[in-house]
Amino acid sequence: MNTKGVDPDTLSPLVLAYIGDAVYELYTRLHLVKRMEGSKVHHLHQETVGYVRAATQARLAHRLEGLLTPLEAEVLRRGRNAKSGYQPKGAGVTEYRYSTGLESLVGYLYLTGQTERLDMIFDLLHKLVETGVPGGED
Repeated sequence: MNTKGVDPDTLSPLVLAYIGDAVYELYTRLHLVKRMEGSKVHHLHQETVGYVRAATQARLAHRLEGLLTPLEAEVLRRGRNAKSGYQPKGAGVTEYRYSTGLESLVGYLYLTGQTERLDMIFDLLHKLVETGVPGGED
C-alpha cells in the first residue's frame, strides 16, 4: 500500500491508532487464517475477538514496554495518554488507553514502513496470546 504523502510524525496519536487498529486486525486475521487453516469464518472471527479486545491489547502493551526502542516507547506513551473523548464499552479507561497506545505504535510502524519490526512484534504478541502469557483468556 502506498503511504506516500502521509507523514506519521505529524499525525495525532489517535490517527495513528486509527490506522494501527486496522493493521492490527489484518495481521491477526492473516495469522489465524494460517494457523487455523480450514476453519469456518465464524470460528476465525470468534478467535480474532480474543486477540483484538482492549483488555488483551492492554496486557500486551505492558509486556512490550521493556522491549521497545526509545522512539517506539514514546509513540506508545503518546497514544496511551491521548484523550479521545470516547467512552469505551466493555473495557476500563486504563485498558482502553493502553490498547490505544499499542494501536498507535502499530500505526506508526506501518506508516514508517518498518514491516520487519512489525512482523517481529506481531510474532511475539501472537505467541503471548496463544500461551496465555498475558491475555488469551479474560
